[in-house]
Amino acid sequence: MDRMLRISIAAGCLALGGCGAMQTDATSTELSDTTANSGVPSAANGKSAALLSAFFGLDNGLFQVANLICNGAAGKDGMPVIFSTEIDHRTMQAGDFKVTTASGKTGTMHCVSLLPATDAGELRTVLLIGEFGNADGDPPARVEIVGNLNSIDGSLNFKGAQVAVTPLAPGPTLVMAERVSDREVDKGLGLARTKGSACPSKGVAQQIRVVWAGGVTLPKGDEPGDAERNKYKVTMAGVDGKTREITPVALANLGDGDNNHVLCLDTADQALSVSFPGGIFKDPNGDLNPATAITVAR
Repeated sequence: MDRMLRISIAAGCLALGGCGAMQTDATSTELSDTTANSGVPSAANGKSAALLSAFFGLDNGLFQVANLICNGAAGKDGMPVIFSTEIDHRTMQAGDFKVTTASGKTGTMHCVSLLPATDAGELRTVLLIGEFGNADGDPPARVEIVGNLNSIDGSLNFKGAQVAVTPLAPGPTLVMAERVSDREVDKGLGLARTKGSACPSKGVAQQIRVVWAGGVTLPKGDEPGDAERNKYKVTMAGVDGKTREITPVALANLGDGDNNHVLCLDTADQALSVSFPGGIFKDPNGDLNPATAITVAR
């Protein structure tokens, strides 16, 4: 866990007036599914409830500050899981998640948390904390949703969704990109002190949110700056059908230690894809990202 992530977790605890309040709002230690099955489907209106990634971020490596998420978290495994949509945190319990190792054993869940990705539009990353296997012996291989866990709008149930686990050694990749809606009114969990920076108020025609498999910083733990902004490349389609590549005029959603960046663009043309070169960002385990690209969701 790097410096910015430690700071954001501590700030989140303070913002809610204590760790107990934070557990109620963002973290669950409940090891059974307490959400009733109300017949919500796994697919509706052309959308499916899916897991986009599960990233074995830390093997027995969570720092003492992780105890601010839930007591006893320090020294355990950490695994961010990314959902295809934002989730309703009121339906999230630790018992909704099952981790299976390569040998078929079931991992031990300790707690799950949305921290630190709690801004508007970000409630799709859940950090699993527990004992899920060992990187050098019997690593985690699959994550499955075994309880009733619904999308933020209540239209989808993720029960039954599953995804293979990215091993510990590989660095983080981009797993999703989407246009930030002009009508986005959801305020996330309202944790003001873990809120990321905003795009400039002038000169920005649209914003693209990119989601990494896990939290990313520069190798020394710092947040990205202009040099990293210029490394993001966005392929755009003009009204004439021609494509071109641009860089964001600003980079936002910084300073909160999560796995989201917002690319501030000075054109309203359609964003098709986002790419980023390898060897720039590191995850909390110290692994550098490979070259990565992702299509912008429509």
